[in-house]
Amino acid sequence: MSRYDPRAELSALQSLVIQPAMYTALRSLLIGAHVVPLPTVLHSAKVLGRAFGQSRMNRKRVGMAIDRLGVAMPNLCRDERAELVFRSYEHLAMLAIELAVMPRYLTEDAWTDYVELGSLDTVIRPLIDERPTLLLTGHCGNWETLGYTMALLGFRMHVLYRPLDLRPGDAWLRQTRSRRGLELVDKFGAMHKLPKLLADGESVGFVADQNAGDRGMQVPFFGRLASSYKSIGLLAIQYRARIIVGSARRLTTDSNGGVKLKYRIEIYDRIDPQDWESQPDPLFYITARYRRAIEESVCRAPEQYLWMHRIWKSRPRHERLNKPFPKNLRAKLEALPWMTTEELERLVDRSDRDRAYMAKHNITHFK
Repeated sequence: MSRYDPRAELSALQSLVIQPAMYTALRSLLIGAHVVPLPTVLHSAKVLGRAFGQSRMNRKRVGMAIDRLGVAMPNLCRDERAELVFRSYEHLAMLAIELAVMPRYLTEDAWTDYVELGSLDTVIRPLIDERPTLLLTGHCGNWETLGYTMALLGFRMHVLYRPLDLRPGDAWLRQTRSRRGLELVDKFGAMHKLPKLLADGESVGFVADQNAGDRGMQVPFFGRLASSYKSIGLLAIQYRARIIVGSARRLTTDSNGGVKLKYRIEIYDRIDPQDWESQPDPLFYITARYRRAIEESVCRAPEQYLWMHRIWKSRPRHERLNKPFPKNLRAKLEALPWMTTEELERLVDRSDRDRAYMAKHNITHFK
């Protein structure tokens, strides 16, 4: 256990009895999933996922997800947004099954039955030369399939992840992924490990759309400022690493409503050092651009995004302090090559409304 790991130390009872028993029960369920045809298991998970999403106990969480979709896709009516949220719960339930059975189906001989490759022209060269690469994705589609498939293609990958609280399950996860060349890097203390990996020219994967807290960099995400990780841009700048943003998108079910394990890997952007070196604020540019690419991936499959996440939880300092939109932030946004006047004005208006709402309700963060 890393000295950076905030998970509590296990007692002797937990370590020797409780956790092994829980792990044995979960593995027994997994064996059952292998016995029953996978489409049947996935269909059952899909039904259960929707049922959970529509349950009364989940009403508040669903309501907040619908509200987030209202910000991201205001052209949709409430019923359409609700349907997308319920489909997101279906996807999440199927995803849980797929992550558990992935080592059995995604093998060197059979992975092409389950994964389609989009155009990877912008990806291959960065992954085969000696320069470091950051592979980014969001909580859309099957984020593990992206790195897993790259590893199956022969590219050694290191992926940042949060260790499971169930210690035997965590050991199983590490073991099964490493067999295919996918090395999991504990996110606790990762900033002490990543520099060496990048200095050695390795490729590192991140799920990069989580809320980054009050100290994160605020960049646009679906027309609203979102706290984003600075560390990705800082690492890219320091090690002149290329950044590739992609996703593994679940392919639609068949005409009969059946489900299957089938994904398509798509690349949405590649950011090279020469792209940011000429920018007035390279770190802001990198962060805004990778967020923009993740947004594009979500737009391709909004029903596969986890709208349950508190995407816009942490607010910019000027909103928390009820101050006008900062001139320096406006200048940074105006300098982004893709930023239009209309989009900028919408961002400022959204920020003003968020600031007024927080002042009225005496809050500093959003749910």
